[in-house]
Amino acid sequence: MAMPAAFAVSRDVILLHAGKLPAAPQVLGGLCELLQDVNTDLEQIAEQVRMDPALSARVIRMSNSVVFGGRGAVASVDEAVSRVGFSEIVRLVGVATVAGLVDRSLTAYGLTADRLRESLLLHALASEAIAGETSVEPHTAYAGGLLRGIGMMVLDRVARGRDAKAPNYDPAKFTSYAAWERQRFGVTACEVATMVLDDWRFPAELIRGIERHLAPPEDEVFPAVLNLAGSIVAANGLCLEGEQQAWQVTEEKLAVARLTAGQLELASQQARAAFERHRHGLY
Repeated sequence: MAMPAAFAVSRDVILLHAGKLPAAPQVLGGLCELLQDVNTDLEQIAEQVRMDPALSARVIRMSNSVVFGGRGAVASVDEAVSRVGFSEIVRLVGVATVAGLVDRSLTAYGLTADRLRESLLLHALASEAIAGETSVEPHTAYAGGLLRGIGMMVLDRVARGRDAKAPNYDPAKFTSYAAWERQRFGVTACEVATMVLDDWRFPAELIRGIERHLAPPEDEVFPAVLNLAGSIVAANGLCLEGEQQAWQVTEEKLAVARLTAGQLELASQQARAAFERHRHGLY
């Protein structure tokens, strides 16, 4: 029996549930914005990270990992930023963000927390690696890869408090998450992410990239970068079940991003290496 169409979840309800998520996404957004300014110094970066105590603690713990070497234990955000450097601190904040943000399994989607964390982190690292070969700013691409899951997290929270008996995502009945989301909630996760990130005042380029990344237009580079990053996630066995059909590599997508197949493969290798370097921070 077909599931009856749902009434659309209102913007107010969406933002209410989004407000219950940890604050770390805003910290990541602010950090990416800072790092686009050549005049930003280490103190400004440390100040941004300190805005979220839980995130700060994770960053300090990760910076003490053997991955970063160094002599003596790091005890403060300032020391962590100094040890790992400008670019690496974005990655650490990203890892800490996704570790804290995905604080539960998404029951409505049939996704475990660990699976979602790993998928989003690899997507972010792949987006960053691909962006380095394009006109897209790598830190912004990295943030886009991480935050693309915000809509799913919000809709899962909506599902827990409303229509609890409504069917969860079933791949045998729906070809994609989006088809199921539209049926159950009257809105898709990408549309929800767009609302939330706009309310949080994230850059328009990032919002538009996430909004269109599952079906990138023929003339927009950022959505194509995020989409091609999905193909890397899929090739490494970490894509989410209801998105598999979106991650096909085509000549058209490569042309929009002005990438060759060889460059995409190199980005894949870089992303996988970075993922293995940082995945311990997810747990």
